[in-house]
Amino acid sequence: MQITRQTEYGLKTLIELAQSPEGQLIASKTISERQGIPETFLHKTLQLLSKAGLVITQRGVQGGVRLALPADKITVKDVLVAIEGPLAINVCMTPGYPCEQIETCKVRKVLARAQAALTAELSRTTLADIIDERGEE
Repeated sequence: MQITRQTEYGLKTLIELAQSPEGQLIASKTISERQGIPETFLHKTLQLLSKAGLVITQRGVQGGVRLALPADKITVKDVLVAIEGPLAINVCMTPGYPCEQIETCKVRKVLARAQAALTAELSRTTLADIIDERGEE
C-alpha cells in the first residue's frame, strides 16, 4: 500500500489550516503557494475533504477554506479515508470483498492483524499531534 500524493497534499492542507487562527478562512491560492500544491489539484483535494466534513469552503472575494473540526479531532485516518476511500492493505481486506476462502485463508488473518494495527495508529494520530511533533524537531 502506498499513500498517494493527493493524500499527502490533503494532510499538508489541513496542517496549514490548523496552524491558522481558529475559524479564519484561508484562500486556496495561499495554501497552494505556501505548500507547493498545484492549484487545480488542490481544488480537487479540497472537494474531497469538504465532502468528508473535514473542511468548510466559502466562495467569493472574501471566501476561502477552514477546518470544519478542531485539529485534535481530525485523525490521519480521517484524511486517508476521505481521499483514498476505505483503508485496505490488500484488496481482500476491502469491506464487502467477495472471497470464497475468507474463513480458511491464513494470509488474510495476518493481513487483518496488520490492518488493525495500521488503522489503530492512524486513528491515534491527529493534526494537532503532527503540529506538536513538528515543533519539537
